[in-house]
Amino acid sequence: MKSDVIQAESALPDVTVVETAVPTPTDTFQTDQVLTIAGAHFAHDTFSAFLAPLLPLLQERLNTNYALTGGLTIYSQLPSLLNPFIGYLADKVSLRYFIIFAPAVTATLMSSMGFTSNYLTLALLLLAAGVSIAAFHAPAPAMVGRISGKQVGKGMSIFMASGELGRTLGPVIAVAAVNQWALEGIWRLAFVGWAVSGILYWRLHNISVRPVRKEQAALSAFWPKARRLFSILTWIMLARVFMLVSVTTYLPIFMRDVRQTNLWLAAASLTILEGAGVVGALLTGTLSDRLGRRQMLTLLLGVAPLLLMAFLYGPTWLLIPLLLGLGLTAITTQPVLLAVVQDEFPQHRALANGTFLGISFLVRAGAVWIVGMWADQFGLTQAFLWSGLAAWVSLPAIWLLPQRVKVG
Repeated sequence: MKSDVIQAESALPDVTVVETAVPTPTDTFQTDQVLTIAGAHFAHDTFSAFLAPLLPLLQERLNTNYALTGGLTIYSQLPSLLNPFIGYLADKVSLRYFIIFAPAVTATLMSSMGFTSNYLTLALLLLAAGVSIAAFHAPAPAMVGRISGKQVGKGMSIFMASGELGRTLGPVIAVAAVNQWALEGIWRLAFVGWAVSGILYWRLHNISVRPVRKEQAALSAFWPKARRLFSILTWIMLARVFMLVSVTTYLPIFMRDVRQTNLWLAAASLTILEGAGVVGALLTGTLSDRLGRRQMLTLLLGVAPLLLMAFLYGPTWLLIPLLLGLGLTAITTQPVLLAVVQDEFPQHRALANGTFLGISFLVRAGAVWIVGMWADQFGLTQAFLWSGLAAWVSLPAIWLLPQRVKVG
């Protein structure tokens, strides 16, 4: 790396290197660095996935309805509104310590849920955890985008698949910890998060999250394209988010209340879904490099609602295959959407990514409340059905997205 920096200084005299930095995008896919950031994503999202499988338990403890119970997820996502500001900062200075220490902080806060005894205290705890989650997710994808060369879709696939793997293991770990120590005892898992952050410090403390060049395109060049692209992406996200919320946030409660399963099986359903999502996340972004972003999104959002309807009304023996199918389709559009964002804003990757995540929070927060209110009023099955049908509204918007040159 040192020789690379020396060469960069000789070839580009206007570059000032203060620390070991991530190179500007080249054709080279930097596997080691991509896998390091992906490993951080895996560790972090394992802990951030503790909430959903424990919602049935928390609902009983707090005596809340579906809307209030599902609304707990909003508090952990509320700081996502800070993502555009964090992203803008990440384009200017190195925020690698956000990536390094986020697993430790998130693990500590998410493992402390058992100490809360009322809704307000839990909401404040989740709000604090959300700050850590936002601090990680704004700069990390931008860093992956810079070190993926022309294979941005592949980089986003690996990054998102690692997060899906964390969300796959998180529910099982959370329920196993509750069975072993009760909800009040899962704080012990926080030490794992600190160990992970120690490893990340060793691997990443000399790597910058900012580009090498000082000069950046002016923000005046960012906003005109951003207004057009993010209006299209918001249309897509608004249409698909109801289905996403149904099959993630409300799936454990659906399995308990509609399918009459215990806490273990309810958490296992989420693990099956997210496990398939790992494979889907690896495939979708990579395939979108070859097939095109539009084509991949059309396939995913066209098929997923059909699988959701089969899941709701099909026989019991098809539940696991359908969960696998939903994991491959309904929750794996994010790598493709992130790749679109990274494609269009090479000079403002972190800012664009932060803006995308901020919008994602707003639409997801609204969907959590709406699906919860539908469930309280009409039942979970009807709420899931309407959520699936809404996803098809996204299909016309997909073909308004910019068409990128495919990687051969």
